[in-house]
Amino acid sequence: MVNSKVLEGKGRFINLKRKTANKLYDNFFVYIPVEVARDSSFPFKPGETLRISVEKGKHKVTLEKAK
Repeated sequence: MVNSKVLEGKGRFINLKRKTANKLYDNFFVYIPVEVARDSSFPFKPGETLRISVEKGKHKVTLEKAK
């Protein structure tokens, strides 16, 4: 039996509004806690493109590497 460690922490969904050319734009980010992102089993590296999918009605978001 493989011992699979679950990475878990509390993050936030953030909207950082940015002003460009006198227009205000929404910039949404998901904050991933450092202890999760720096774990050796975390599957993503900074700068990678991710595919994001949302399961409607389930409050569930899935991230995976984009192909």
